[in-house]
Amino acid sequence: MLDDISLKILKILQEKARVPNSEVARQVGMVPSGVLERVRKLEKQGIIDGYEVRLNPERFGRSLVGFVFVTTAPGADEAAVGKALAKIRDVQEVHYVAGEDGFMVKLRASDTAMLDRIRRDKIASLPQVRSTRTLIALATFKETARIPLDDAAIQNLKRRRK
Repeated sequence: MLDDISLKILKILQEKARVPNSEVARQVGMVPSGVLERVRKLEKQGIIDGYEVRLNPERFGRSLVGFVFVTTAPGADEAAVGKALAKIRDVQEVHYVAGEDGFMVKLRASDTAMLDRIRRDKIASLPQVRSTRTLIALATFKETARIPLDDAAIQNLKRRRK
């Protein structure tokens, strides 16, 4: 069960995953061993899915963000196409979407030439891909993987656990 203390722990870790366990314990008013046990339970329950470091894309020559919309051929195996798209190293996200396009793929590149090479050689060349359409982000004002931990999210989590 997700109580107020576990929720506080999640909020702290989502803000800064590298915060020392002792600092989390201080903020929630527990001993460090108790916090560690709660975090392990949250991981085991699949509430905490993992930890990752966010790198500055500009430092690695990947400041251009592109969204490639992928239309599959009639009768294509969407799961297979999604998995193939997900295996492309340059791809950051793959979403199966409603509408004309079957997939929306987010990738980062150094410039438009690199973006086009990835699109042409790695995405459009997949056998079940019929066509692609690309949008380039001119600016990014927000980019996050954080989940808002509000009352609705907590109620949804509680319903799913029953």
